[in-house]
Amino acid sequence: MINAKEFWSHRFQDHIKETSRYLRYIFNGHIAIAMVFFVSALAYYYQQWLMQLPESFPTAWVVGIAFGLIASYSPVRTLLKEPDLVFLLPAEHQLGDYFKRCLYYSFIIQLYLIFLVVAALGPLYFASYPELGTRHYLMMIAVILVAKVWNMLANWWMLKERNANIRMADQIVREAISILLFYFLAKGEWVFASIVTVLLVAMMLYGYSLSRKKAGLAFDLLVSKDQARMRTFYRIANMFTDVPHLKNSVKKRHPLVRLLLAPISYRQNQTFTYLYRITFVRSSDYLGMYLRLVGIGGLAIWFVPNVWMKVAFAILFLYLSAFQMMSLWNHHRTIAWLDLYPVKSEWKQVAMLNGLKQLMIVQTVLFTVLFIIQTNFLGALLVMVGGTLFSFAFIQGYVKQKLV
Repeated sequence: MINAKEFWSHRFQDHIKETSRYLRYIFNGHIAIAMVFFVSALAYYYQQWLMQLPESFPTAWVVGIAFGLIASYSPVRTLLKEPDLVFLLPAEHQLGDYFKRCLYYSFIIQLYLIFLVVAALGPLYFASYPELGTRHYLMMIAVILVAKVWNMLANWWMLKERNANIRMADQIVREAISILLFYFLAKGEWVFASIVTVLLVAMMLYGYSLSRKKAGLAFDLLVSKDQARMRTFYRIANMFTDVPHLKNSVKKRHPLVRLLLAPISYRQNQTFTYLYRITFVRSSDYLGMYLRLVGIGGLAIWFVPNVWMKVAFAILFLYLSAFQMMSLWNHHRTIAWLDLYPVKSEWKQVAMLNGLKQLMIVQTVLFTVLFIIQTNFLGALLVMVGGTLFSFAFIQGYVKQKLV
């Protein structure tokens, strides 16, 4: 006989212990300080932009899409593990209280996202619809919480469905309905909002009726989804510290691999250059993170009006990208046969330093091109010179000392 409450308490404590160990590194690192600067600068320019907000700005659609997506995105954390497929499957009927607590926990940990979006869009909404007032916005927050519960229940019921296409269609329809609901609420159109609410309830009832026809929970699906979310967390934590049990996936990306490996000659001193380039392209971590940071930095440069803040953002994202890519150094640390290579140990450090330098120079060039497109030639000159000097100084003064 399984005591569901004790089982939940044990799993929850293990989960908190595991995540808190890595959260300490995340919130005490250099990235946290950089992100505080980034958010503070964005908040300042956001306030300046609101003072000149055009009347034609589609605030209702922005609020509707943002609120609708955070209400419909309602994954359930079950904290299940692979051995549970064998040991818990026969005792599924005893785990009702366990899964109820999973739903409560999933709802609570997702509240922070709701409050972040609500706080971010509040000034925009009040600037666009001052006549509706604070009470109307608070009512919308209450509706988000209710819609969040509905969507989470619907998502939980649909987890009994093994057909991925049906689950995807259900998710897309609920997202569309949720977006329409908050669009009409943002504009104060109660009749249309009521009609859309009925549609959302109908989708919930459909999911419930579908789940009633299923024999039981799809434990393998629950385990795979929970493992996927933990892998995402481990990838984030891996930016700040080593995560030994992180399972990395490998992508083929043949065209990009051929492009980056073509200039490399087959000589001993190029061994680690070859290895780091192919790891950067084919690993699931580095290329995507690098492109995301370049994209976010490019957006900040494009929309921030002050040239000095543009340059500051360019240098900031150069630093962030290089800091993240430093984890390439330890990517193959558990592979013993690398020590059997007939190559000099210093060639590994040289390959890593040159690779980081090349990535930073490419990013500097891309940011410079953005300034040129905006015909901001002073900013282009500052970023090209400043970014190049910062790249060399950061590589020689900081990275080189860490690669030991």
